[in-house]
Amino acid sequence: MMKPYKSILLALMYFITIHAFSQYTDVINSNRPGVSRSAFSVGKNVVQFEVGPYFVKEKRTPATTYEVSGLGADFAARYGFLFEQLEINIEGTYQNDTKTYTYQAGAEDDRANFKHLALGAKYLIFDPYKNEEANKPNLYSWKANHRFKWRNLIPAVSIFAGINYDTKNNPFTAPGIEGISPKVMIATQNNFAGGWVFVMNLIKDRIGTDQSDFQYILTLTHALNANWVIFGETQGIKSDFYADNLFRVGGARLFGKNFQLDTAITFNTKDTPSVFNASIGASYRLDFHKDPVIDNGTSAEDEAGRRDRKSGKKRSKKASKKNKDTNDNSPKKQKKRSIDFD
Repeated sequence: MMKPYKSILLALMYFITIHAFSQYTDVINSNRPGVSRSAFSVGKNVVQFEVGPYFVKEKRTPATTYEVSGLGADFAARYGFLFEQLEINIEGTYQNDTKTYTYQAGAEDDRANFKHLALGAKYLIFDPYKNEEANKPNLYSWKANHRFKWRNLIPAVSIFAGINYDTKNNPFTAPGIEGISPKVMIATQNNFAGGWVFVMNLIKDRIGTDQSDFQYILTLTHALNANWVIFGETQGIKSDFYADNLFRVGGARLFGKNFQLDTAITFNTKDTPSVFNASIGASYRLDFHKDPVIDNGTSAEDEAGRRDRKSGKKRSKKASKKNKDTNDNSPKKQKKRSIDFD
């Protein structure tokens, strides 16, 4: 009965709800299918692309009544730069829809633009999982691997800083919002026993503008096995321009170590407007990561050199002893001995 659990535990070391215990992992580490951001980067010299087309349907029933129907896509490009802890990325959402004002016959507004577009960098400032020995699975005890550990309450923490870019007369932003504005985020991540991971994002967006959003995102994911993961997520948005509480559920499937497919639905519980969103997505990475070479003097070449030096010292000692014995048996030594005995 224990063997299946052992194999699953080993697999989860490489695929824990798509979020990893270390910066670089043997399988892809994607932020999808939710919208929260992991505390960890993709790993040094890893290039990763994430995209998710979606269908959106909105309906507002109180005045002013309208309906929105259209398509869009979330996208991100991520790169592990200089250090394992550092990631630079560009991400955004582009949407093309039709807004129909139902209180007035024939009144429509065709819209197409970026709902948001940001460039920035994320850096891991605290990693409680860097002690590999403490986080290895116990292959002899299922109970030991699934019991609660207090240290798991201490999250990994990263910080993000970047800039938004909004075009002039963007229909998805407040009037007058255009150009560049700052964006900051704190991302935390807890990895619990049994394949559970909890991610929290606290975001301040478009700082200093008339649409300075505050957002929180809470995501709970669970790995069913080495290839399948499910998740639930809540996102709160608060600003003078827009406020909402969104909920997401979905899952993802791993195909090989560099490719993942996912799907999710998004909805809310209000009618100003009501929101329904269905998405599919994919993540793919180009893995140029190389483990650092640590010279601790234990390479085969070093060991061979040490053995040669050791053998050389032994040969030198033997040769010295042999020469000494030869000198002791020389005629002069023998003559001296004979004289001494006389």
